[in-house]
Amino acid sequence: MPRTLIEPQSPIERLSILDSEGNLDTALEPKLSADDLKRLYRAMVLGRRLDERMLRLQRQGRIGTFAPIKGQEASQIGSVFTLKPTDWVVPSFRETASMLWRGWPIETLLSLYAGRLEGSSPGPEQRDLPVTIPVATQLPHAVGIAYGIQYRGEDAVVMTYFGDGATSEGDFHEACNFAGVWHVPVVFLCQNNQWAISVPIKKQTNSRTIAQKAIAYGFPGIQVDGNDVLAVYAASREAVERARAGEGPTLIECVTYRLGVHTTADDPTKYRTDEEVKAWEQKDPLTRFRAYLEKKNLLEPALEEQIDEEIVRGVERFEAMPQADPLGMFEHAYAELPPHLVAERAEMAARLAAPEGNGAPTEAEPTSPPMRGQRRTSRWQN
Repeated sequence: MPRTLIEPQSPIERLSILDSEGNLDTALEPKLSADDLKRLYRAMVLGRRLDERMLRLQRQGRIGTFAPIKGQEASQIGSVFTLKPTDWVVPSFRETASMLWRGWPIETLLSLYAGRLEGSSPGPEQRDLPVTIPVATQLPHAVGIAYGIQYRGEDAVVMTYFGDGATSEGDFHEACNFAGVWHVPVVFLCQNNQWAISVPIKKQTNSRTIAQKAIAYGFPGIQVDGNDVLAVYAASREAVERARAGEGPTLIECVTYRLGVHTTADDPTKYRTDEEVKAWEQKDPLTRFRAYLEKKNLLEPALEEQIDEEIVRGVERFEAMPQADPLGMFEHAYAELPPHLVAERAEMAARLAAPEGNGAPTEAEPTSPPMRGQRRTSRWQN
């Protein structure tokens, strides 16, 4: 019997409207008002400036570890801009710019990285889930919400964010499979920033694109220049409209680059070259969009100074917040605490209740030896 072609090969498109040299494809230029263009740029600058300020705060010990977004502002703002407040956003851990757009106050975002419960609490009217740290685990949640929307007949769409590393996880494939089978209104937005911590994309997948993975699940996929906010907007708008019309999910691969560290606990000089970073700096999403707006005479004077002042006020509100209750770490993980956590909670409560000095931990060397390959902290002699 001859071999037969089951179906024609599905091509994967790549969309770029404003290239890294600032050349505009006028035929594809979205019809956005001057006010919308200025809002997009302002949101991108706010994301970048807050990112820079958060890095300084972390180095000063005023917040904990976080994942910077520098270089990925266009992917986030170009996509989230297409949503209504009644739509849902399900983020991973590198969506600061998207979350700012959705109304998360600066002080709330900072409190998340200070280990406070408030940082994971969206406003009562916000249809957002909090940050998810385990890679790809948010994707089935997004599809579940989309299924609920479909079941109830609501007019809403879910947009969920993840990185290239998440596409190696089972959760990604399970979410895509369910979304394709049930035709739910979800947009999978992958920020392919080239590195899953220290693993390059070429070791993450043997596929030529991440977008083509959608073919296996029976829905559209598209690759866009993730540093081109106009292209991200155009692809996202199309995907959101498709989902809202009941035509099912879309996978968008935004090809971008994280110019900074994976997290503030990371040293990227150990696994990537300065030449690679400099090459991507030439494709900076803010630089090219600024040049585009300059040609249209839409740049606002003193914008960065206004944004810096907004960030200063946010940091002040964050640092004026009352101290978090250390016992809060025992809440919300279990309906009923297991016995060992009951004991730990009681011990901590006793220490907190003790007069100053009586309940404080001592500087005595711990009795348990370090695990194999683990160095003790600098408080004790290694």
